[in-house]
Amino acid sequence: MAVCEISNGELTAAVDSYGAELKSLRNVENGTEYMWCGDPAYWGKTSPVLFPFIGMLKNGEYRFGGETYPMTKHGFARDMEFRLVSHEASEVWFILDADEETKEKYPFDFKLEIGYRLDGKRLKVLWRVENFSEETIYFSIGGHPAFNCPLYPEDRREDYFLRFDARDCIRCTVIGRDGLVDDHHVVHELENGLLPVKAELFDRDAMVMEDGQVHEISLLTPDKKPYVKVSFDTPVVAVWTPERMNAPFVCIEPWYGLCDHVDFDGTLEERKWGNAVEAGKRFAAEYVIQVG
Repeated sequence: MAVCEISNGELTAAVDSYGAELKSLRNVENGTEYMWCGDPAYWGKTSPVLFPFIGMLKNGEYRFGGETYPMTKHGFARDMEFRLVSHEASEVWFILDADEETKEKYPFDFKLEIGYRLDGKRLKVLWRVENFSEETIYFSIGGHPAFNCPLYPEDRREDYFLRFDARDCIRCTVIGRDGLVDDHHVVHELENGLLPVKAELFDRDAMVMEDGQVHEISLLTPDKKPYVKVSFDTPVVAVWTPERMNAPFVCIEPWYGLCDHVDFDGTLEERKWGNAVEAGKRFAAEYVIQVG
């Protein structure tokens, strides 16, 4: 396990080889830290990579090729050591290869590449999934970056704002106590795209927006100045903080995938928002964190 640092003179980022997890994103000029510190009193992660599943599976398992496989929430990549393959001044890449351990839970030959690239005040988070199997592989992949909110210790989180690139409202899928989605939805009205970061937003777990409703979410200080913006092209995005804990962070999570529905009874190939890559092909995607 090793932490690799990259910098471009404007931002410095630190990434842990365990989980290829972003641990820090800091302004070089004034030292402002944008990432949550990972205090386990609230939540011990900072920005786990979710692969090859997102969220909970019904009964904690899935079916493929006539077999049933157990799987923990958000998959296994976040809890595995990645191999460092490239480390330049402002860019770093890690790889997780399939092995006997992963094949017991996920029977595919794959290579998962995670990259981080600094460009001005932006950090690009890059994902590549390559299929070395002789059959199509099916997977989900997503980000889970946690940002300090409030940004300054003298502020209150509830005085901050979320800004969406939707003007009027957002429609959120409800995640139940079992970690599965159902047919209920909650609609949040926006004022010029803004929504105050009130604790009750997260009383029913994450705010999950499907169908590509939103492609940009920002966090704003009480005077409505944006300090973090996450841009993405995913079909699903979630906003989360632990309920009823007043945790000093908010996660903005671009997802190519979703947890199971309470009534789901299908196979891996039939999971909603899942991705398929044919033999010998590669999936590539990214999202961008912009600060300041």
